[in-house]
Amino acid sequence: MTATGARNTRVVLVDDHALFRAGVRSELDGLVDVVGDAATVAEAVALIREAAPDVVLLDVHMPDGGGLEVLRQIGADAPATQFLALSVSDAAEDVIAVVRAGARGYVTKTISGTDLADAVRRVHGGDAVFSPRLAGFVLDAFAGTGPARPVRAGSSAPAADHDADLDQLTPREREVLQHIARGYMYKEIAQRLGISAKTVEAHVSAVLRKLQLSSRHELSRWAAARRMLD
Repeated sequence: MTATGARNTRVVLVDDHALFRAGVRSELDGLVDVVGDAATVAEAVALIREAAPDVVLLDVHMPDGGGLEVLRQIGADAPATQFLALSVSDAAEDVIAVVRAGARGYVTKTISGTDLADAVRRVHGGDAVFSPRLAGFVLDAFAGTGPARPVRAGSSAPAADHDADLDQLTPREREVLQHIARGYMYKEIAQRLGISAKTVEAHVSAVLRKLQLSSRHELSRWAAARRMLD
């Protein structure tokens, strides 16, 4: 894409911080065409459907659900729009969750204005774009740790020893695990499941103990390897 084409790329910015949105607009001025911005999921969904931008710069964590919720609500309504996550977080579970939900790339908010404009141009052109080291998370999640294991008919869980691991978890623990692996915070999970954040934390602690894991990152990898996010 030419420099002129890059300037003509139509962008929507989604972030709940007005000061940050203003800063990004200033940085991208003259490099791409920012056609609108939104501070909430509802505003973002309405704006994307109305403006049909080429690229959406999407914050991952916002009080009302963030980037994942925007992607879920948009679904197939904007087939020509590409989504590029722009987040302060560089956690593996956030990267994996938003890419699985449909984002074409993921960059952190430490990126320069020039590099961000280049990332937008590349995503608009069909490339997948990630900040340094984040691409490894995606490769690990989608490649897995080895050959795919057989899956029993009617089940989404791999057979053999993996089933025994899953059998340790209660239905609610599996539900919480899926939300954690998709990048939701405890408060967001609590709202979605109608339970308290303390209860979510207790479920996560129980899952970590039963699976002998030590972090959200390991939980996300564990769930991805067993196709629990498909």
